[in-house]
Amino acid sequence: MKIYAAITLLAATLVGCDNSSAPLSFTPEMASFSNEFDFDPLRGPVKDFTQTLFNEKGEVSKRVTGTVSSEGCFDTLELHDLEANTGVALVLDANYYLDAETQQRKVKLQGKCQLAELPSAGITWDTDDNGFVVTAHGKEMEVKYRYDADGYPLGKTTVSGDQHLSVQSTPSKDLRKRMDYSAVSMLNDKPLGNVKQSCDYDRHNNPVSCDLTITDDSVKPAVERKYTIKNTIEYY
Repeated sequence: MKIYAAITLLAATLVGCDNSSAPLSFTPEMASFSNEFDFDPLRGPVKDFTQTLFNEKGEVSKRVTGTVSSEGCFDTLELHDLEANTGVALVLDANYYLDAETQQRKVKLQGKCQLAELPSAGITWDTDDNGFVVTAHGKEMEVKYRYDADGYPLGKTTVSGDQHLSVQSTPSKDLRKRMDYSAVSMLNDKPLGNVKQSCDYDRHNNPVSCDLTITDDSVKPAVERKYTIKNTIEYY
């Protein structure tokens, strides 16, 4: 999953292939939701999934659980950050995601099931002609997202006041192992940190386990943290 620990770095997934049975590209919803809710996007006929991040002690740091309709919409999405002791469970209801506990409207949707607005934070999302979220606007910030031709999230830039954060992800050239990636973040053109990841994959070319290393270059000497990720995925 994408990790935000001391540094903010993008982790993403997508796959293509150079043989006769190329893997499916990421859907706009999967790619866009992964950007906003900090998990690795998956491809293919995913029914439900859980992504769990473990620290070097083997303790659970973060967990994301989702259920996806046969049409590719997220029916539910649970996000738990155990290190920060925060979490939320979202449930699809018409063109909103509700807080599963309070039934409060959390996220407004556009079209069938794409992100449109986060009312509590004053954030709105814009999509391109293919349905991918390409910009996010708030009162004092703007985010721009980049994807390749298959929907792989290549990074993003965030501008807030005089702060300019850019994240650039470089996936493996092996189109079936795009979760083997590196990512670099820059704050006002100064190195902030980097991420490197390598994974084992299932028959749908989705990661089932990954080794992740995060280096925080914002401190001296730089701090390196190692994580493992375990995914459980059920398909239609």
